Amino acid sequence: MSPAPSLLRSLQSRDFALVMGAFATSAIGSWAYNVALAVWLLDTTGEPGWVAAATVGRFVPALVMSAYGGVIAERFERVRLMSTLDATLFLIMVLLAVELALGAHPAVVVATAALSSTSGSVYEPAAAAMTPQLVPERDLGSANALRNTIDNICVIAGPALGAMVLLFAEPWVAIVINALTFLVSALLLSRVRTRSTPVDVTDGGQAGPLRQMLVGITTITSSPGTATLVAFSVIATFVFGVDTVLFVVLSDEVLGTGAEGYGYLLAGLGAGGVAAAVVVPRLERLPRLGTVILLGIAGYCVPTLLFLVVDDPVVAFVVQCVRGASTLVVDVLAVTALQRSVPSERLGRVFGAFDSLLLIAILAGSTAVPIGLATLGLTGVLWVVSLGIPVLCLLGLPWLRQMDRDAVERRALLAPKVDLLTRCDLFASVREGALEQLAGTADFVDTPPGAAVVRQGDPADAFFVIESGAYAVSALDGAGTRVELDDMTAGAYFGEIGLIEAIPRTATVTARTTGRVLKVDGDAFVDALTQDAPSPALLDGASFRLGRTHPARALTRSALGSPGQPGVRPQ
Repeated sequence: MSPAPSLLRSLQSRDFALVMGAFATSAIGSWAYNVALAVWLLDTTGEPGWVAAATVGRFVPALVMSAYGGVIAERFERVRLMSTLDATLFLIMVLLAVELALGAHPAVVVATAALSSTSGSVYEPAAAAMTPQLVPERDLGSANALRNTIDNICVIAGPALGAMVLLFAEPWVAIVINALTFLVSALLLSRVRTRSTPVDVTDGGQAGPLRQMLVGITTITSSPGTATLVAFSVIATFVFGVDTVLFVVLSDEVLGTGAEGYGYLLAGLGAGGVAAAVVVPRLERLPRLGTVILLGIAGYCVPTLLFLVVDDPVVAFVVQCVRGASTLVVDVLAVTALQRSVPSERLGRVFGAFDSLLLIAILAGSTAVPIGLATLGLTGVLWVVSLGIPVLCLLGLPWLRQMDRDAVERRALLAPKVDLLTRCDLFASVREGALEQLAGTADFVDTPPGAAVVRQGDPADAFFVIESGAYAVSALDGAGTRVELDDMTAGAYFGEIGLIEAIPRTATVTARTTGRVLKVDGDAFVDALTQDAPSPALLDGASFRLGRTHPARALTRSALGSPGQPGVRPQ
C-alpha cells in the first residue's frame, strides 16, 4: 500500500529541493523589485502612465519571447541555462539599481526592466521541463503543487518585503536586494547534479524559429486529453486576467478600500492557493479528473457573484481564498498532465507554448474588462464572469469525459503489468506511482520453446518478469565451465544484474516451454530503483545469483550509486 501523497514529499529529491530554494529566493526578490520599480517611477515622474508603461514594457517582450524560450530550453542543458540566466539577471538588476540611484530617464529604466523580463521568459519553460527529471513520476503532482504554493507565498511575502525596504531606504536598495537573490539562486542551481541532454527535434535544427515554436503547439493539440486540460488552464488564466482589472474596480467602488485594496484581494487568492496545496497531490491521482476540473472552474468563477451583495473587505478576502484554492487545482492538473504525457525531448517547447497561451489569456482577460464595463456595466460583467464562463465550460464536458475514459482504459491496461511487478520482492521499496510509470514502459513478449530471451555477453538493456512458462538458465563462469542453474517459472525475474552493474549479460536464459515474459525498459528499471534506496531483496538476490555464475565477482551496484544512497544518473 503506497503512502498518501504529501505536499512536501517531492523535497526528498535533493536536486528538486535546491531548485525550489532557488525559485523561492529569486521570486521573493522579484516581487519586492516590482513594488520598488513602481514606486520609483511614480515618485520620479508623478504620472501613473509610466507605471503602466513598465508593465507593458515587461509583458510584451515576455509574450513574444516565451514560445521561443521553450526552443532555447531544449537546445541547451537546462540547469546550466537556468544558472546562467540567474547570473545574467543579477547583472541586469545591478545595472537597474545604478540607473535608479543616478536618476536615469524613466524610458531607460523601463527598457532595462523589459530586458529582465525577456531573460525570465526562457527560465520558466526550462524549469518546468526539468521537473520530471528531478522528482519521481509519483511526486509530480506534489512538486507542482509545492511550486504553486511557494509562488503564492511569494506573492504575499515579496511585496511586503519591498514595502518594508522602502520604509527605510531608497528604491534602488530593493533592486540591489533582488540582484542578490538571483546570485543566491545561481549558486544553489550550481549544486544540482542532474543534467538534461540538449536536443533538437525539428529537422535537425535546420527549421526556422516559427516552425521550432510550433512544435510545442502541435504536441499539445495532438493529445485530446492534454489539450483539454491546457484549454481549461487557459480559461482559468483568462479569468485571472479579468481579476487584474475588475478587482481594482471592486475594491474602489464596492468594498470602499480604494484601488490600493487590490493587493489585499490578491493576497486572498494566494492564501487560498496555499491552503489548497495540501489536497492537490491527492486529487491528481484520481482516475477521473473531469468533475474535479469543472468544480475547480466553478469554484473560481461562481463566488465572484457574491460581490453583488458583499461589501465587507473581510468577507471579500474569504471569497478570494475560495477562488484561489479552486484555480490552483486546475493549474496543477494541467501542468502535471503535460509533464507526464509529453516526450521529454519536446517538453521545453511545449511549456514555452503553454506560457505563451497563458500570457495571451491574461492580456485578453485584462483587455476585456474595460470593454465589458462600458457595455454591460459592473453588474453585467460580474454575471458573465461568475456564471457565463462556467456554463461555457460545460461545452467541454464531452472532452473531459473522453479524457477520463482514456485514463481509466490506460489504468486497466497497466493493471496486469503492475500486478506482476508488485509480486516481485525486489520492488518492495518502490512505491505505486513509480510502478505505474515502470509498467508504462513494459510490454508482454511471447516466447516459443528454445528461444533465447537473453544471451550471456549481450548488452543489458531490459529487465524481465515471467508471467508463464519455464525457462532454463546457464552461464560460463570465469574458468570457462558451464554452470546450469535451476529453472525459473511464473513470478521469477531476471536481467537485473547487468542493469544494476552496468555490465553485459552474465547468463543465458532460454525458454523450455511456451511462455510469456514482461519486458521492462532498462533505463526505466534503473530510474525506478534509484528513486528510493533499493530493497534488500534486490541486492541479496542479485548478489546470490551473481555469486553462483561468477564466484570471483562481487556486486558493486555501479548503476545505482554508492551503498546507502540512491544513485543519480546523468540524463
